[in-house]
Amino acid sequence: MSEGDDGKRRWRPKADSGAGEQRQLTTRVKNKKAKESSKKWIERHINDPYVARAKAEGYRARAAYKLIELDEKFQFLKRGARVIDLGAAPGGWAQVAVKRGCAVVGVDLLPVEPLAGAEFFQMDILEPETGRALIAALGGRPDLVLSDMAANTIGHTKTDQIRTGALAEAAADFAIEHLAPGGVFVTKAFQGGLDGALLTRLKQGFAKVSHAKPKASRAESSEVYVVATGRKPT
Repeated sequence: MSEGDDGKRRWRPKADSGAGEQRQLTTRVKNKKAKESSKKWIERHINDPYVARAKAEGYRARAAYKLIELDEKFQFLKRGARVIDLGAAPGGWAQVAVKRGCAVVGVDLLPVEPLAGAEFFQMDILEPETGRALIAALGGRPDLVLSDMAANTIGHTKTDQIRTGALAEAAADFAIEHLAPGGVFVTKAFQGGLDGALLTRLKQGFAKVSHAKPKASRAESSEVYVVATGRKPT
């Protein structure tokens, strides 16, 4: 699944500068039947400059700008790289990777609309056959594993962190098992929600492990991204 901002259940999880330079008109939701929390989410979504920018530039989700910013910082989207996108729906991260010249295979529990230059599977990454299917479609082990998976939030911060942390762990297991030597793993996490044992495993399996919060992440969100580079040979 990718970004959880639109309320879809997925493993997701989803930037160029200047997103906030244009003046935005604020829209208020007047539907009295909607719950107050729902109205606030809708207002925030409508008035989000990254939402407007994604629509104008043809990206399927505002999360595309998170990947763009992360790539500008860490430069892992190399032309010709083989990429597996975990929790690919709705396909915003795959769009960015394809534009960078990568070969992309994505997977999600939800269907993903076709995208030229990418192939999508509607499967569960926890099933053993999923990895085999993705690698076969990719034509070899991936150079990069991306995960913007996030569990549906229930409003209880600690529970939400634990659930998304479990998805990050599943993505890490996948990356550690399948990445080619020298490969890169990028995953969504929450501050305080990534298990210490998982970080230890990543530090043992990769040359460097970094944390970053893109500007495209909402200020009130506790999400961060873990970028592990230089997969060590096994």
